[in-house]
Amino acid sequence: MMPNLSQMTNTELKRFISENRNDHEAFQAAMEVLMSRRNPANRHPYPFDLENPETEVEAILKQKLNPAE
Repeated sequence: MMPNLSQMTNTELKRFISENRNDHEAFQAAMEVLMSRRNPANRHPYPFDLENPETEVEAILKQKLNPAE
């Protein structure tokens, strides 16, 4: 019987994923719950969706590596 994944904490979900990595159904269900909890503010655009990928990815990396500037 599969536990109620939506009631688990992220730490519990990660442990569950690790313990059930060979059970495709359980792994997939837990990953869906975990991924649904992501903060959309932390998402970055896929490089091919950018107008000028090289320049824009470089700017994103510089911003992440040098946040004080």
